[in-house]
Amino acid sequence: MKKLVLVLFVGLLAMSLNAQEKSAKIEFKSDTVDYGNIEKGSDGLRVFQFTNTGNAPLIISKVNSSCGCTIPKSPEGPILPGKTGEIQVKYDTNRVGPIRKAITVISNADTPTVVLKIKGDVKDAVVVQ
Repeated sequence: MKKLVLVLFVGLLAMSLNAQEKSAKIEFKSDTVDYGNIEKGSDGLRVFQFTNTGNAPLIISKVNSSCGCTIPKSPEGPILPGKTGEIQVKYDTNRVGPIRKAITVISNADTPTVVLKIKGDVKDAVVVQ
């Protein structure tokens, strides 16, 4: 009986160690997007590209921005190991002035929270007469 309990204990320990080894890992190509100087009303859509470098599917559960002027869009389904994905960010370029916003990404990755940044400056369109 003692041998059976010992074998079961060792088996459960081995299974739990194996389960801990599998994890998703998110690596962004860049954690900052620089809009540069852009005109008021121009296209405010930009993309953060990332890769799942882990060995388990990556699931992005939530993407938030620091204000309502920035709308992020996350991938629909899981990103398999070795595959790439993108988070789209649309900034309201009808707001003139500097851009300094943060986008928080929450996932099942080994680093569950990542903060991305956008920056730039929206200028009024120059009228030539």
